[in-house]
Amino acid sequence: MTTEPQTHTPAQTRIHNIGYRDYAGPRLGRSYARRSLFSQSLRGAYGLGRSAKSKVLPMILFAVMCIPALVVVAVAVATKLEDLPLDYTRYAIFTQAVIGLYLAAQAPQSVSRDLRFKTVPLYFSRPIERVDYVLAKYGAMASALFVLTASPLLILYIGSLLAKMDFADQTRGFAQGLVSVALLSLLFGGIGLVMAALTPRRGFGVAAVIAVLTITYGAVTTLQAIAWSTDSLGAVQWLGLFSPITLIDGVQTAFLGATSSFPAEAGPDAGVGAVYLLVVLALIAGSYAVLMRRYRKVGL
Repeated sequence: MTTEPQTHTPAQTRIHNIGYRDYAGPRLGRSYARRSLFSQSLRGAYGLGRSAKSKVLPMILFAVMCIPALVVVAVAVATKLEDLPLDYTRYAIFTQAVIGLYLAAQAPQSVSRDLRFKTVPLYFSRPIERVDYVLAKYGAMASALFVLTASPLLILYIGSLLAKMDFADQTRGFAQGLVSVALLSLLFGGIGLVMAALTPRRGFGVAAVIAVLTITYGAVTTLQAIAWSTDSLGAVQWLGLFSPITLIDGVQTAFLGATSSFPAEAGPDAGVGAVYLLVVLALIAGSYAVLMRRYRKVGL
C-alpha cells in the first residue's frame, strides 16, 4: 500500500507578518550600563529596591554609626563646649567595629550572588565589559562606606556650628575627617570585595571579611602593646602597617593632624607616614587588580 505525497496549492500557502522590526531607538551604550549597575549596587548596599528584611541590618548599622555623633552634639550644645569632645578624624577609629560589620554584611551581597547563580557572563554579554563591572561594584561599595562614615561627621559639623564653635577650626577638622574616611572607604571597599569575590557562598564571604579586619587588628594592637612595654617605640610604628584600620590611623596621624590611637600616641611621623600612604595606595590598586583577574575567569 502506497500513499501519495501531499501537495500544497498556492492558495493554501500563507506567509504571516508577525511584526518583528529592528530596534530604531537610542542605544545608551556602556556608560549607561555602568552607571545603572553602580546605582543598583549602591542602592542594594542599603537594601533599597529590595525586600524589607534586606533593609533592616544596613539601616540599623547606619543608625548606630550616627547615634554617638548625635549624643556628642547634644552634650556640646547643652554644655556650651568650645570644642567637640571627639575629633572628626577619630570617629571612624572609634566606630571601626560597626564599619567592619557593615562591610562584612554588604560586600558579599554585592558580588557573591552573581557568582553563586552564575549571572556574571550575562553582564558581560553586551554592552558592559569586565572593567565596567569591577569599576561599578568597587565604586558602589566605596560610596556606600563613604555615606556610612561621612554622615556622622556631617552631624558633628552641623552640631558644632549650632554650638557656635570656631567656624575655621571646625571646617578644617571636618575636611580632614572627610579625606580620612574617603581613603578608608576605598581601602576597606577593595579588601571587602576581594574577600567576598573569592567564594560564591555568602556565609564564607562574611567570615573572610570579618577575619581579615578583626584578626589583623587584634594581632597588630597586641604586638604594639608588647613593643611599647619593652620600650621598642620604633616597632610600634612599623607594626601598624599590617592592619587596615591602623594603616588609616597612621596616615591621618602623619598628614591630617589626627591624634594617634597607637600606644603612648606613638604614631608615625611624616617619613614613616609616607610609607603608610604608599601601602594604602598599593592595597587599593592591588584590590582592583585582583578583582579584574578574578572576573577574567568567572566572566567566561
